[in-house]
Amino acid sequence: MISSVQNVSNLSMTRALGAVDTENSASSSAATMPGAAGAAGAANGMSFASVMGNMASDAVSSLKGAESMSFAGIKGTATTREVVDSMLQAEQTLQTAIAIRDKVVSAFLEVTKMQM
Repeated sequence: MISSVQNVSNLSMTRALGAVDTENSASSSAATMPGAAGAAGAANGMSFASVMGNMASDAVSSLKGAESMSFAGIKGTATTREVVDSMLQAEQTLQTAIAIRDKVVSAFLEVTKMQM
């Protein structure tokens, strides 16, 4: 499941966004919340695609962290609180990603309805 989500972080590799540089790791490590990532992207002059790529990379790392924490909980090396906190953070990340996807699809449908 994580590997299929990881494909989203490669948005710059699609043919429509091939010229976009998404390798700005300074802003991706500084901004963890979606609103903060958008504000950091605007301040640094980053493109929309690079901000979305950074957010997707952060989401994948959050989901991987929750997955590894759940395995640590099964093994007994992590406390229940750590596992629950990690899972709640992953759930919030997934809900945010779904909401952003829905907004992007809605915007795309609005653009396709426009008359030329």
